[in-house]
Amino acid sequence: MPAAKARRVAERKAERNRPIRTLARNRVATARAAIEADPASEETAAAVSAAKSALAVAASKGVVHKNNAARRISRLSRHLNRAQASQDS
Repeated sequence: MPAAKARRVAERKAERNRPIRTLARNRVATARAAIEADPASEETAAAVSAAKSALAVAASKGVVHKNNAARRISRLSRHLNRAQASQDS
């Protein structure tokens, strides 16, 4: 059990980080759904861009580790590229 002050600090940081983490997760989920629906549309491109931006913001603020954000961005881009390639074929 952490000391009382350490617990309070952790709670404050968690409260501050939660909206940023939630926004990133929601935007990634929206982008993945858009990719599944129609990979070639403008809305999908906008959703993926918004998700990448949200992940980059979360990394810059230290909410997620920079390598974690980079990995998620890479996976999202790969998912989009593969969906677009399979649609063209």
